[in-house]
Amino acid sequence: MNPTPPGRGRNLVLATTASTAGFWAWTVIAPLGARYAEELALTATQASVLVATPVLVGALGRIPVGALTDRYGGRLMFTAILLITAPAVVLVSVAGATGSYVFLVASAFLLGIGGTVFAVGIPFVSAWYEPSRRGFATGVFGTGMAGTALSAFVTPRLVLSVGYTATHLLIAGLLVLMATVVWFGLRESPGWVANTNPLLPKLSAAAGLMVTWQMSFLYAVVFGGFVAFSNYLPTYLRDIYEMDLTAAGTRTAGFALAAVLARPLGGIAADRYGAKPVVMLALGAVAVLAFVVNLRPEGEIPTGLTFLSMAAALGLGTGGVFAWVGVLAPADRVGAVGGLVSAAGGLGGFFPPIIMGATYNAAEKSYAIGLLLLVGTAIVAFVFTAVAVRLRPARRDR
Repeated sequence: MNPTPPGRGRNLVLATTASTAGFWAWTVIAPLGARYAEELALTATQASVLVATPVLVGALGRIPVGALTDRYGGRLMFTAILLITAPAVVLVSVAGATGSYVFLVASAFLLGIGGTVFAVGIPFVSAWYEPSRRGFATGVFGTGMAGTALSAFVTPRLVLSVGYTATHLLIAGLLVLMATVVWFGLRESPGWVANTNPLLPKLSAAAGLMVTWQMSFLYAVVFGGFVAFSNYLPTYLRDIYEMDLTAAGTRTAGFALAAVLARPLGGIAADRYGAKPVVMLALGAVAVLAFVVNLRPEGEIPTGLTFLSMAAALGLGTGGVFAWVGVLAPADRVGAVGGLVSAAGGLGGFFPPIIMGATYNAAEKSYAIGLLLLVGTAIVAFVFTAVAVRLRPARRDR
C-alpha cells in the first residue's frame, strides 16, 4: 500500500463529518431531558432510562456494525446508518409531541442506531493509514464526538427559535444530506480488502483476542465516562447548580468540546510515547477530578475548570485506547475488534446515568454515591493498566 495514498485526508474529513452528524442525532434527547422530565412528570429513574436508552442500543449495535464494515466497507455502512437514523429522529419528535413516555422510549431505542456510526469509522480510517499513524487517524475521527457538543449547544436553542418539531425535522434532513454526500464523496482505501468470512465466527475470533477484552474494559471507563457525562450533565447541573436548560446545555457543550479536542491529542501522544502512559495519565486524572466534582466546587471558574479538565482527561484516554486498538488488532479484524471495544464504551456510558438517577439524594441534592463509584472504577482501571496490560499483544493474539 502506498504510504500516502491520494485522498486519505479528504476521506478522513468526510468520515469525521458523518460521525459528527450521527453523534448529534444519537444524543438529541439528552439536552431536552429536563423538558421531558417536566412535561411528562418523570421520576429521576424514568428520566435517566430515557436518556440512557439510545446509549445502550448504540453500544450493542456497534458489535455487528463493526464486523459488517469489515465486509461491506465504510461508504455503504456510513450511508446506511445515517439514512436509518433520520426517521428515528422524526419519531422522537412525534413521541415527544404526543406526550407518551412509552412511545418516547421506543423511539429512543431506534435512535440508538445513530451511535453505531463510530464502529464504521474506526476500520474505515485505519485502512487509510499505516500503523504508526493510526493513533492520529483514529484520534481525528474521534472528534466526531463533537456531535454531542452540537447537540447540547444547538438543540435547545433551535427548539426555542424554530420550535420542537421543526428542530427534529432539520436534524433528520441534515442526516439525509450527509448520507448523500458520503455516498458520492467517500472512497475505500486502496489497501482495503473485504472480509467475507461469516459474521459470527469473525466476532468469535475477535472476542478470543486478549487485547479485545483489555481494551474493552479501558474504553468502557474513558468513553463510557464521556458519554455518561455528556448525556447526564444537563440534569446534574439543574439538580446541583439550579441551571436552566439553555445554561446547562451551553456548559455541557463546552464539556463535550474539551473532550473532542483532547481525543486526537491522546492519539498523537500514543503514537509518539506509547498508549500505556497516555491511558494511565488519563485514568489517574479522572479519579482525582471525579472526587473534586463530588466536593461541589463553587463559583463559575472553579466549577468550569473542574469539568473541562475532566472532559480533557476522558478525551485523552479515548484517543489513547483506540490508538492501541488500531495498532494491536489484526488488520482483517480491526472492524470486529473495534466494534466490540466501542460497544463496551457505549455500555460504559449506559449504566452511570441509571446509577446516578437511582442513587440521587433529593433531600441533600447529592450524587455522591455515583461520583465515588467513578473514583473507585478509575483507580481500578489505572492499576489494571499498569499491571496487566501489555504494550504489545501476546503472541497468541496475533
